[in-house]
Amino acid sequence: MQLHLSQHVTYVGSIDWDRRIFDQLISIPFGTTYNAYLLQGTEKTALIDSVDPDKVTDLEENLADSSVSHIDYIVCQHAEQDHSGSIPYLLEKFPEAKVVTNEKCKGFLIDLLSIPEEKFLLVKDQDTLSLGNITLRFLLTPWVHWPETMVTYYEEEEILFSCDFFGAHVATSDLITDTPMLYISPAKHYFAEIMMPFRNIIQKNLAKIAPLSIRMIAPSHGPIYKDPNPIMKAYEEWASDQTKPMVIIAYVSMHDSTKQMVEYVANKLMKNNVAVKVYNLPKSDIGEVATDLVDASSMILASPTVLAGAHPEAVYAAFLANALRPKLKYISIIGSYSWGGKMVEQIQNLIPNLKAEIIEPVLAKGTPKEEDFKKLDALVQAFLNKNRNQ
Repeated sequence: MQLHLSQHVTYVGSIDWDRRIFDQLISIPFGTTYNAYLLQGTEKTALIDSVDPDKVTDLEENLADSSVSHIDYIVCQHAEQDHSGSIPYLLEKFPEAKVVTNEKCKGFLIDLLSIPEEKFLLVKDQDTLSLGNITLRFLLTPWVHWPETMVTYYEEEEILFSCDFFGAHVATSDLITDTPMLYISPAKHYFAEIMMPFRNIIQKNLAKIAPLSIRMIAPSHGPIYKDPNPIMKAYEEWASDQTKPMVIIAYVSMHDSTKQMVEYVANKLMKNNVAVKVYNLPKSDIGEVATDLVDASSMILASPTVLAGAHPEAVYAAFLANALRPKLKYISIIGSYSWGGKMVEQIQNLIPNLKAEIIEPVLAKGTPKEEDFKKLDALVQAFLNKNRNQ
């Protein structure tokens, strides 16, 4: 499939309708795309990014349909194989091509794909490359989301080829979209699981591209934005330090004691007009929890005690929250036990990256009793006070 972004830019990537998990870790219920862009100037031709190796046939067919006879430059903005994995094929087909990238990315590509040293043309931050009537400017945007990531700006047509920046895992035929708000939800899911750990650095990279006049954003996954303003404004909000007064309750319950505590707390909070999202972890997509962590102010982890520790599902949720480094301000732990254990200490030790204030945990011995519900009342009141004052 080919799409023309402009007279000089052709989409030659691939839509992966069937993929449902990424990096053997991230759920992608809507599939994904691997976006690659052919830029044909009056003097030179460049390909920006390639496709996942599993989709190299699509890339080959699209390049053939474009009638391109040669490629001078293969711009690699990010070394992860869903972007770079087809470069060895491209270098076989177009042996005259040079791989245009930065020094750090070059090292990764040599390690991951064994690309020969002589095949590289290195660029630095703000360097430009002329294709004749097309000027490409390269901006280094580290940790969006690897340390070597960069973006490419087509100056004459004001198109930002943003790599994973502003991306989304969604397969769609509406690739050059007039309806950007349709894709804010999958873009937020993508931000949560891929970008959120680097939120503070993303703020700096947003400031870096702010002086550019951007007419179109062409990321490496998901739709191409003819109107870049909604996705850029969303990123500014997601990357900011501002939170929403919402409490996420992620729980596991084996014999309903913890579930009773969760339902009691959730109902009390809702009666006081606090937004609540409850996730029964064994039945939930952890990616949805991650998405809510983008802007929630508070989180409660709830678990029974299993072999003196937290249930493995709760352990994983704590580990994930710690890895994603959300901007949570308040967190607590509730649950039940039979004979004892160190569940609270265990979970607290799993979340050193979270700068949230810990509200006094509540553990019930067996089924929660009157004194346990009084402690839960105090916990609810603490969350009410904190969220009202933020």
